[in-house]
Amino acid sequence: MANEYADLGTLKRQLGLDDTDDSRDALLEQALTAASRSIDRACGRRFWLDGTAVQRVYRPQGRTVEEADGTVLLVDDIGSTSGLLIETGSGSSWSVIASWESVPDNALVVGRPITGLLRAGGWGSGASRVRVTALFGWPAVPDEIVQATLIQANRLFKRKDSPEGVTGSAEWGVVRLSRRDPDVWNLIEPYVLPGFG
Repeated sequence: MANEYADLGTLKRQLGLDDTDDSRDALLEQALTAASRSIDRACGRRFWLDGTAVQRVYRPQGRTVEEADGTVLLVDDIGSTSGLLIETGSGSSWSVIASWESVPDNALVVGRPITGLLRAGGWGSGASRVRVTALFGWPAVPDEIVQATLIQANRLFKRKDSPEGVTGSAEWGVVRLSRRDPDVWNLIEPYVLPGFG
């Protein structure tokens, strides 16, 4: 599997399973994948970093914020400046933009992604587009996302033992599982983009 936010060995240890027991690996990997993708959907972003630079085209209209020192183009999370190329234009005519700054300041240094590109002269007008070639995602998966993935994967794996969302124990009796795990939500909430969740 690819782009899960936690590893199989850690999940097995949390469940009290032996690392050498591979009889449930397929189910556990499926739970890790489902947990990771559900966190992506809840947050409105993904936390894994592209392996190679990818091109994305943005229409500046509706994606810009005016600041005192220029115009910020809001972009998808950029997790590295390696291979970063910014161009303006449209169709087959593009011009490289060399003068820009990343927003927020020092984002990559503190383990956060670049979410905006600041330019003093603005980002064009009319039919003009901005093409960004970058490694999209996060520089590294935040610890809270790893932990939320483990909790959610554990819950999904055990879900096979709780038909109809009901589980029970001799101590507490029958209990209905909540729709959203409060610990998972507490961990991912700071990473949710506005308008999601």
